Amino acid sequence: KHQMADAPAAPTPGSEAPAGEGFKGGFGGRGRGRGGRGRGRGRGRGRGRGRGRGRGRGGDKGDKEWVPATKLGRLVKDQKIKTLEEIYLFSLPVKEFEIIDYFLPGLKDEVLKIMPVQKQTTAGQRTRFKAIVALGDFAGHVGLGVKCSKEVATAIRGAIILGKLSIVPVRRGYWGNKLGAPHTIPCKVTGKCGSSSMRLIPAPRGTGIVAAPVPKKLLTMAGIEDIYTQSVGATATLGNFAKATFMAIGKTYSFLTPDLWKETVFTKSPYEEYTDYLAKKHDPEARRVAA
Repeated sequence: KHQMADAPAAPTPGSEAPAGEGFKGGFGGRGRGRGGRGRGRGRGRGRGRGRGRGRGRGGDKGDKEWVPATKLGRLVKDQKIKTLEEIYLFSLPVKEFEIIDYFLPGLKDEVLKIMPVQKQTTAGQRTRFKAIVALGDFAGHVGLGVKCSKEVATAIRGAIILGKLSIVPVRRGYWGNKLGAPHTIPCKVTGKCGSSSMRLIPAPRGTGIVAAPVPKKLLTMAGIEDIYTQSVGATATLGNFAKATFMAIGKTYSFLTPDLWKETVFTKSPYEEYTDYLAKKHDPEARRVAA
């Protein structure tokens, strides 16, 4: 009886025991009652994974009408800018993914990887999910998006939006005779991310895409039919491997070849050309009422 009276009472799940003193399991309640600090938090987060995945990517965003928030968005919606190439010509930053949806309605996306990432906190580990998504129209445009979120569905949705904002044009060319449609890249290009380095080499017609599974998806989405690849470094790091390939593809328009030596005729950028138009129509509320 005397011993039982001296024993300390077990703390409730909500009680806060000071860190570093005798009792170590004061935060067990936050992990849904599965152990102390470390295990409880980690396992509790992990169970929400299945629920998040089943919610779908879309939601009811597609039903709402797009109200542009940027000058570029207003010019695109009012059909002052006709093609995506006009935006690339003047290196205008795209801040709204709806601009890409407007010009590339046939854009396809594919999830390359979903991986859990953890941060160590005082209450244990905080688990989030990182999604890597590749996008392309199989006709000269490709993008790569990476997003981290508490739920898988939210991470995928965010990665798709970021992928759309990162869409770049792909320059295609020939290996030998310039017969038929362009089928490969015009020159050798290299991209690097972390220790992963990717080199793309033009190939003759009929070769196909000679590459590992990850870059093969990106190159197929870019609309390249024949290519050789050479990779160096830790290609098992999928994120860096995909980024290195994406950077290499983006460099195809950076390389100046003799057929681009023509004299450049400078024209006004869309912002200069339609400056009066943008000054008139600047109130989104008025535009919404008028519509």
